[in-house]
Amino acid sequence: MFSVKRLSLILVVIMLAATMFTACSQSSNTNSNEINVGLNYELSGAGATYGQDTVDGIMMAIDEINAAGGVLGKKINPIKQDNKTDPAEATSITTKLATKENVVAILGPATSGATKASIPVAVKNKVPLITGSATADDITVDAKGVKEYGYRICFNDSFQGTVMANFALKNMNAKSAVVLMDSSSDYGKGLAKNFRETFTKAGGTIVEDEAFIKGDKDFSAVLTKIKDKNFDILLISGYYNEAGLIIKQAKDMGINKPILGGDGFDSPDLAKLAGNSALSNVFFSTHYSLLDKDATVVKFMDEFKKKYNKDSNAFNALGYDLGYFIADAIKRANSEDPTKIKEAIDATEGFKGVTGKFSIDENHNPVKTAVVIELKDGAQVSALKIEP
Repeated sequence: MFSVKRLSLILVVIMLAATMFTACSQSSNTNSNEINVGLNYELSGAGATYGQDTVDGIMMAIDEINAAGGVLGKKINPIKQDNKTDPAEATSITTKLATKENVVAILGPATSGATKASIPVAVKNKVPLITGSATADDITVDAKGVKEYGYRICFNDSFQGTVMANFALKNMNAKSAVVLMDSSSDYGKGLAKNFRETFTKAGGTIVEDEAFIKGDKDFSAVLTKIKDKNFDILLISGYYNEAGLIIKQAKDMGINKPILGGDGFDSPDLAKLAGNSALSNVFFSTHYSLLDKDATVVKFMDEFKKKYNKDSNAFNALGYDLGYFIADAIKRANSEDPTKIKEAIDATEGFKGVTGKFSIDENHNPVKTAVVIELKDGAQVSALKIEP
């Protein structure tokens, strides 16, 4: 049998080992020569193309920043996490990043649902969360007021829906529209709502208003319903996953009306689903165009293609801007304190990125331009900048 003295010695050793393990665990994510920034993105699941494209842009920016000496004399250390396009998983990751990984800020998620689920955790832990692409109106402000630590660097659905309605009215002389809306996403509902309001207020008519949900594959019933209707344009308010199939099936049925959408169209997978031949007379609002001749944009496009061996899209560009945006805020804050970084973000004026020059307003939204892209045979053939 153990003596009391020997048992006490064993307990002391166990306690010392546990203390050392805890200390190691707590310091495993801390390096005095690095500044940790969390990346909470859709790297798998339905939104994977948005998440991965954004992360590609962020990583390109961070690589450039670190190669140039980093921020405050330290390298930025990106801590990447896959939220699987699941709001619950995104919330869990935000908690982990904010409480265990010693991050000074969180970039992402890419989609509106995952971002809205994550912001309350960021607010609770006083860590700035900045999304590059979540456009739902209530991402940064809702009926309760401005979400203190929630930000975005993309325009919102109100602006996007209004842009496309005005484009239909003024640039296409449209008088009537059919709306097909993804009723299972905040993005789809928000864009459609603001399109309807702007279009009808200016005298336009919504001939048919139909809904679909994420994961739908066969749209023959609703397309048959609208085929013989008299309308000028078709708005598809949703992501590329369903939009690509709707466009293909509509064209196969002989529906050749102009098709409009939002930045949810801006994915290379749209062409994979619809086919290039179906992607003509298609217009969508987004944040960036390959047709832009601005020197800053051209340099980004060239460097991105050199790094990833593919053309850049809006999510790549927004991610790139997001990487530089958080580095700029840390530099201006002259601190790794998340609260001071938040104050620097609040004070942002005239930040120049590849998606445009912008300032952050009182609702934590950027004041910036949008671009309406025209596709012909799957290729971008024109880009019209729309001022806020």
